[in-house]
Amino acid sequence: MKYIDAHSHIWTPDTAHYPLAAGFRRANMQPPSFTVEELQAQMKPAGVNRVVLIQMSFYGYDNDYMLDTIERFPDQFVGVVVIDQNAQDPEIRMGRLQKQGVTGFRIYPKDQPVERWLDNKGLRKMFAFGAKRNLNMCCLIDTDALPALDKTCREFPDTPVVIDHLCRIGTDGKIREADVRALCDMAVHKNVTVKVSAFYALGKKTPPYKDLGPMIRQVYDAFGPERLMWATDCPFQVVDHTYLQSIELIEKQLEFLSADDREWILRKTAERVFFRS
Repeated sequence: MKYIDAHSHIWTPDTAHYPLAAGFRRANMQPPSFTVEELQAQMKPAGVNRVVLIQMSFYGYDNDYMLDTIERFPDQFVGVVVIDQNAQDPEIRMGRLQKQGVTGFRIYPKDQPVERWLDNKGLRKMFAFGAKRNLNMCCLIDTDALPALDKTCREFPDTPVVIDHLCRIGTDGKIREADVRALCDMAVHKNVTVKVSAFYALGKKTPPYKDLGPMIRQVYDAFGPERLMWATDCPFQVVDHTYLQSIELIEKQLEFLSADDREWILRKTAERVFFRS
């Protein structure tokens, strides 16, 4: 079975051709380089043949390196980009980007209280256009942002929504039951999926990551394998850990998963949600 990594960043030290956004310097690029070729060197030996590329913050709204990569390797990559979520007419930009291999848009709380982070007109237009064009709203959030997302999902039930990195539960080393329940409660929205990802950053942050098993089991019970997708969050996964260690938590360590479950989480969900096949 070939796998799909539903979340990896790429960047290049060639800042002459791909400049950094205002406020960022080369020192912000850690590691200094993670080009598409470096990603391919990690993914291919691990049995991964497709990846969802996620725009990196230090490029701001300039998604060119990702878009150029998708154009070079259209069978391997699709993209989740960042645009100005406060823009008056974001749907114009969204439509153009969809034609370039973009199937998702990264959104996050910005410049306003977290309880109202989805209230601005630009984001509401993005949700409406996402429903119309089957474009994912990919949320980089903590659990305190879930009440507003729950409300918005009720208003836009046809918009596909992806929650990154298990809603970042456990980044401080503690997996709180209330946080896990809050994430699981989002399963009531049938177009919400969750990335089971970034294991290097959650809980004990130590391979083989089995301490994450109880949380993943609860999320699995709530959403089912058809709405969970594995991802590495490279290059950060491979700074101190390995690509294979991320795969092996799903492939070998979680005994409650059947072979069919693993196929959904490691490939089929991302195939349906991002690659539309």
